[in-house]
Amino acid sequence: MADPADTALYTADQVRRIDRAAIERCGIAGYALMQRAAAAAFASLRRRWPDARRLCLLVGAGNNGGDAALVGAAALQAGWSVEAVMTRPPRGEDAGRAHEAYVAAGGRFVGGGQTQLPDADVYVDGLFGTGLDRAPAGADADWIERLNASARPVLALDLPSGLSADTGRPLGPVVRATATMSFVGWKRGLFTAAGADCCGERELATLMLPAAAYAGIEPDARLLDARIADRLGPRAADVNKGSFGHVLAIGGDHGMGGAIRLAAEAALRCGAGRVSVATRAEQIGAINAARPELMAHGVDGLPALAPLLDRADVIALGPGLGQGAWSHALWDRALASALPAVIDADALNLLARLPAAVPAGSVLTPHPGEAARLLGCDAEQVQADRYAAVRRLAAQHRAVVVLKGAGSLIAHPDGRVAVCPWGNSGMASAGMGDVLTGVIAALLAQRLDAWDAARFGVALHARAGDLAAGVQPRGLLAADLFDPLRALVNRFAP
Repeated sequence: MADPADTALYTADQVRRIDRAAIERCGIAGYALMQRAAAAAFASLRRRWPDARRLCLLVGAGNNGGDAALVGAAALQAGWSVEAVMTRPPRGEDAGRAHEAYVAAGGRFVGGGQTQLPDADVYVDGLFGTGLDRAPAGADADWIERLNASARPVLALDLPSGLSADTGRPLGPVVRATATMSFVGWKRGLFTAAGADCCGERELATLMLPAAAYAGIEPDARLLDARIADRLGPRAADVNKGSFGHVLAIGGDHGMGGAIRLAAEAALRCGAGRVSVATRAEQIGAINAARPELMAHGVDGLPALAPLLDRADVIALGPGLGQGAWSHALWDRALASALPAVIDADALNLLARLPAAVPAGSVLTPHPGEAARLLGCDAEQVQADRYAAVRRLAAQHRAVVVLKGAGSLIAHPDGRVAVCPWGNSGMASAGMGDVLTGVIAALLAQRLDAWDAARFGVALHARAGDLAAGVQPRGLLAADLFDPLRALVNRFAP
């Protein structure tokens, strides 16, 4: 079971408040915190790159640069060769002491007219910390570009320089680290948007801070972990298919039958007792031939849909739905049924065009483009602050919302946010969202509430994607997730 500290995500302001509490309330000197950070970082360097003996530091003016300078001092004392690049003098007493300690250990700084990055086995990025709110410029930007071009291992201290600690958005040139050691607590920007591309392997060092330092500071968000699987629980023996809910998957307009079939099969694979499909008559033959366990119905209008809704417990609405008259009629009737629904794809696009109340207990699963349409902005604005966007959507629709993408976010209408640390680039392919719709619908049918179903569903989907991809994400198919989904839903593991 994960330690709660390992799942807590903080904003930059919250981390600064924790730092102040450690110093003022707990009596830990700021320089002592810097020493602890440097010791943890140097231990990580030795563990990750045991053969390294040449180190190059990129040292900023603030406390992040002080951390890097003390890493250099520790490396020199261990017999390493160390050089440090510095573009401006230290700012603040603790950073100044760290620079003096590095020089006293035999270190030297290069800078000024230096244009070549010193050669090294591994580099330490200590240019900027959590306080950066602008694009790196001038010499700092140049050093970041040179560091990325070196193709050598990089350990970033606290977060890669140039990355927003709060949003995961590159502010300009940004370090592409091999590994990132976050101090005190995880910064929420490390786990979404460009965070995954820039951070490499992530490691947390809480610097042995006592609980009192965190008191009164509730994490802004939480990482998903295996404990959410407890909400599903083992199955009793004396059950039947009616015990696990009936999902009705609605979609599959002309030429889009594959989407609704993927969603429906995912619901079966994740334990729904029965799954019906309401789709165009032309899709029935293919669905029956490929997956006869699905109860596929050709629906040409509302009279044919009504009895299917009467028998359903949960709706999976949107995969391959389209936005024409047929699509709109089914969408409108499905929302009016008041059945909890997983609303995805064209059902979201219809919702953006024709705002309507969504049934209680529903889950919306937009990608950034769909989220932008729902919010009346563009996808770039959504990606600029994914946390703000997903919270706004959840409040606006009074529903749980999954904002898909690298580091998918799940938001509750009350403001809680969970963040998925799993998934891979191979999942950026057609049909993956349809599978997620079916997964969450199956969990709703098995009587998880919307918050638990969305969190567990996103975790299952991402972990299944990782297992299916292995080390070969390119070419991953949505249907490749079915076997690992079944294995994981029976015994979820982080």
